Amino acid sequence: MTYHPKSEFMSVMMSRGFLADCTDYQALDEALSNGVVPAYIGFDATAKSLHVGSLIQIMMLRWLQKTGHKPITLMGGGTTKVGDPSFRADERPLLGPEQIDANIAGIRQVFSAYLDYSDAPNGAMMINNAEWLDGLNYLDFLRDIGRHFSINRMLAFESVKSRLDREQSLSFLEFNYMILQAYDFLELNRRYGCVLQMGGSDQWGNIVNGIDLTRRVLDHQIFGLTSPLLTTSDGKKMGKSQSGAVWLNPDMLSPYEFWQFWRNTTDADTGRFLKLYTELPVEECDRLGALEGSEINAAKIILANEVTTLLHGAEAAKAAEATAREVFEKGGVGDDLPTVTLSADDLGDGVSIVQLFVRAGLAKSGKDAKRLIGENGARLNDAPLDNPGVIIDAAALATPIKLSAGKKRHALVQLG
Repeated sequence: MTYHPKSEFMSVMMSRGFLADCTDYQALDEALSNGVVPAYIGFDATAKSLHVGSLIQIMMLRWLQKTGHKPITLMGGGTTKVGDPSFRADERPLLGPEQIDANIAGIRQVFSAYLDYSDAPNGAMMINNAEWLDGLNYLDFLRDIGRHFSINRMLAFESVKSRLDREQSLSFLEFNYMILQAYDFLELNRRYGCVLQMGGSDQWGNIVNGIDLTRRVLDHQIFGLTSPLLTTSDGKKMGKSQSGAVWLNPDMLSPYEFWQFWRNTTDADTGRFLKLYTELPVEECDRLGALEGSEINAAKIILANEVTTLLHGAEAAKAAEATAREVFEKGGVGDDLPTVTLSADDLGDGVSIVQLFVRAGLAKSGKDAKRLIGENGARLNDAPLDNPGVIIDAAALATPIKLSAGKKRHALVQLG
């Protein structure tokens, strides 16, 4: 692409690898150069925390605010009742209002680490689409909004087509989702002057729908911008680790484990992740990403520290690095490791080592723990563990014990 942006925001998006597509580069760039642009990304409240897969979108909103524009975090209190069918093979489970509200409260914690929700001209806003969706009158909605949608066109969208091509059921409930999401953009434009929707490239069809609807109903020009769907260099979806989702809330994943996830980035991804997930200058990201051999490990520690500092604060990043050094370089026990605390009742006459590996989150099941031990991947206090029949009793827990799965995953077990 030979287009050279005038606005700082568009320049950041292009130079750091955030940009997959845009509905009108030049007109959007012009708008961004001429004043404060309110822009939004929608987040469904399907869990109490977002995970690393959402971090690229959160960073886009952060850069938007840093370059003087107004981020809107739209919480899908209404749409979560329906469920986004995009590129899914099945329907999402439907949640009740109390669970949705609890999830939104959990997700709010994450956003406040990245965005400033103040009264400044570019202060962020958090809006819940239940504000306009909950009170909709179905017949009025069909007449005023539904008539602008062509079923033929909706069936051609990749997210719908992929389901139908596999002959998987797509309910009318889910089919409505794209109409509701388009309506969100219309309402945000009408109520808050929002002129830009951003999202992952899988949301392109939904974004275009909203732009088209707003043009038809209000005759306003608005824009869409998407980021690439991120996979790691080995083809895995970003946001998953061996032990499950990499959550952003500290009560669902400790800052140490979050730090460790980034420290374990593959060499090939380091430079790209520095550009997307940190605020280091692009030249520095390129320099660090080009390091080779053992030197690339220093770049990964910088990546882990920078990303952890943004989410959990500088102290948490320092503590995680100190723990990692102690665990990996000295073979000691770090203060910040995930910890399982057993009471005397829990312990009884003793607990099997297999059970402890499961409770510490180092194995998914007893079978998984036995396999780990059988394949010489388990250690107890840094010594190889080859007997799944070991029982840990109160005497063994006079001082905390350290469990390890492979070289990089550790936990402490102590008596409370």
